[in-house]
Amino acid sequence: MDFLIALAALCFLMFVAYRGFSVILFAPIAAMGAVFFTDPHAVPAAFTNLFMVKMVGFAQLYFPVFLLGAVFGKVIELSGFAKSIVATIIRAVGKDQAMLAIVLVCAVLTYGGVSLFVVVFAAYPFAAELFRAGDIPKRLIPGTIALGAFSFTMDSLPFTPQIQNIIPTTYFKTTTGAAPILGIVGAIFILVLGMAYLEWQKRIARARGEGYGQGHINEPPPIDTTHLPSPWIAFLPLIVVFGLNIVLGGFPGVFTGLIDWAYGANYDLKLALDHAIPTPVQPIRAVWAVEGALLTGIVLVFLLAFRAVSKTFAEGSKAAVAGALLAAMNTATEYGFGGVIASLPGFLAIRDALGGIPNVLVREAVTVTSLAGITGSASGGMSIALAAMSKDFIEAANAVGIPMEVLHRVAAMASGGMDTLPHNGAVITLLAVTGLTHRESYKDIFAVTILKTAAVFVVIGVYEFTGLY
Repeated sequence: MDFLIALAALCFLMFVAYRGFSVILFAPIAAMGAVFFTDPHAVPAAFTNLFMVKMVGFAQLYFPVFLLGAVFGKVIELSGFAKSIVATIIRAVGKDQAMLAIVLVCAVLTYGGVSLFVVVFAAYPFAAELFRAGDIPKRLIPGTIALGAFSFTMDSLPFTPQIQNIIPTTYFKTTTGAAPILGIVGAIFILVLGMAYLEWQKRIARARGEGYGQGHINEPPPIDTTHLPSPWIAFLPLIVVFGLNIVLGGFPGVFTGLIDWAYGANYDLKLALDHAIPTPVQPIRAVWAVEGALLTGIVLVFLLAFRAVSKTFAEGSKAAVAGALLAAMNTATEYGFGGVIASLPGFLAIRDALGGIPNVLVREAVTVTSLAGITGSASGGMSIALAAMSKDFIEAANAVGIPMEVLHRVAAMASGGMDTLPHNGAVITLLAVTGLTHRESYKDIFAVTILKTAAVFVVIGVYEFTGLY
């Protein structure tokens, strides 16, 4: 019975997310429902001292990353830098390679710190123009954008500043550059097979005479590429964010970051307080590094394009803040939900069942990707899994000599596996922006999803056979 209660809570959360209801509202309902059926008397205490404490703890750590990432993406958009970056990459790759050009555009923007949602809006007008000129079916645009923005630059490549690569750092005391070899192997696997799949779909469409199509909705107006900022200036903030993230956080096995050098393992906050507040630095140095890099990137965009950004920053920043609040609170409530579920007797049965998987890396991958699929969120599923089972993963890894960097990379990549199921917020946004439906385009997004899921097990195999990470 205890097992069924925990399972029912997970299924209920998946159901409401799939139907489009707010996770912020229903995650505490699902969690407290599970507590009620376990011990009705414990509901108030579980809500105040477990759910809310976990939720607020997540926001304390990660909300600045969501906020700064959203604002950075917005100023990159308002400055015209995003258009300049997209146009430059398309010129370099060639319009005849429309799919590869759009994948690379999305990859560069996300790897440079621009949020996934901003990338969708920035890339779609160019994708529509290129696909129309090449007479490539419009239904393939979502799969192309998903491959570039929602896959290897989100969680595979080392030093990506996306939240999926940041969350594991606080559990495993790693940096965002953890296991660079495995991350690069996984990224190459996803990119090569993903492009092969998209090109295969394009050839099939051409063989049966299918082109871009007519009567589409949400068709973007013609793009004005005159008077764009210089690409040398447009790329600079992305380069600075990427480079400063490494300088502040350090490169594993190569050099110590400035944060470690300046603060050491612990820092005592004193100021004018009557007592010092100890701050363990090691678990949060990667978070500080990304925050510092994004903040610097925002300031740099203002310095380079103050006139263009200042005209619309007031309204643009409101949209960025609203998006950051929604994304952060969605994930924070899922984290609170995970903390509650992990405290239930029924979760012990789930943990014991997963514990039957002998390989700790496979166990971690299955746990994280399953919960990401259930919640429809990479960061949410990973947060639930690591909140509940990270100590078990660490103990098992230490017992067999697996470095924490490998646990980090496997968790990050597994979170980006089955998260892009039909109820995922990014998938719904992507389809809405492009004016397409699940029936028309989800098949190609799902193909990317399968590749992402397979990639984490390829990476595990590479580590098991070579020991490289």
